[in-house]
Amino acid sequence: MARRSGNSIHGWVILDKPKGMSSAQAVSAVKRRLNAKKAGHAGTLDPQATGLLPVALGEATKTVPFVMDGMKCYNFLVRWGVETDTDDSEGQAVRTSDKRPSREDIEAVLPLFTGEISQVPPQFSAVKVAGERAYDLARDGEDFTLNARPVLVKRLEIREIQDADLCVFEAECGKGTYVRALARDLGRELGCFGYVAELRRTRVGVFTEKDTISLEKLDQFGHSADGHEANCDVIKPIETALDDIPALAVSGSDAQRLKRGQAVLIRGRDAPILKGPVYAMSRGTLVAVGEVCHGELRPKRVFNLPG
Repeated sequence: MARRSGNSIHGWVILDKPKGMSSAQAVSAVKRRLNAKKAGHAGTLDPQATGLLPVALGEATKTVPFVMDGMKCYNFLVRWGVETDTDDSEGQAVRTSDKRPSREDIEAVLPLFTGEISQVPPQFSAVKVAGERAYDLARDGEDFTLNARPVLVKRLEIREIQDADLCVFEAECGKGTYVRALARDLGRELGCFGYVAELRRTRVGVFTEKDTISLEKLDQFGHSADGHEANCDVIKPIETALDDIPALAVSGSDAQRLKRGQAVLIRGRDAPILKGPVYAMSRGTLVAVGEVCHGELRPKRVFNLPG
């Protein structure tokens, strides 16, 4: 079997994804520019959306679930008066209305879409129906129904009313929430219909817009990344994604036990009192992510990193 070519680069690139590029294409673009062996992303962005796309390189792919489970923030522009079959500007109009909501009308219904709500995903989405992606079935003209599911919308606010047709919102929401469905359902509740005309993601978990880098800027670093050293402004350490859980320093011998999948005792008079998920570091190198139970660290994921 042929060996995978490229450099062994480990860490996170927080890409400012441009419009018109799928998330898979964006990951490929980062991987190609850095000549990295392995890459993946934490949370799909629609091709027409822009903004934060966390790209995991090498061993960082093992921490993707921690990022995907984090809260996400979006700024999105809703156009009133039309509902489309894709719930965005790419689709065909399926409903229209001459009605336009006032600020008071919009603010009155926002509480209905805040908190834990029940949401039906868009027909054009990656949700699976009998093993098939919904967007594939929709493109083929298949008749199918998507079930509502609970999602968390922590915050939904008006940012700007540009005119009678256009309103900018900001949303902070949990895993699995579709902003396109929020726009669709807001329009239905207001009786005027609506779709997402523009969408930008500004936060994913611990990563924010200040962490992002464009593909153009990545070009400046692509030829210099050699798998052993990386510009800290471009490739962030793997453990950056784990900022929401405690860190635990372990000895060299305990690090070797963890790497073999063996549990280690948290010993010593000054040992921290921990319970639940933690990540272990040894001499500045990430060793494992695991659970602490009854004074014992049990590894769930181990990392094969130099150092």
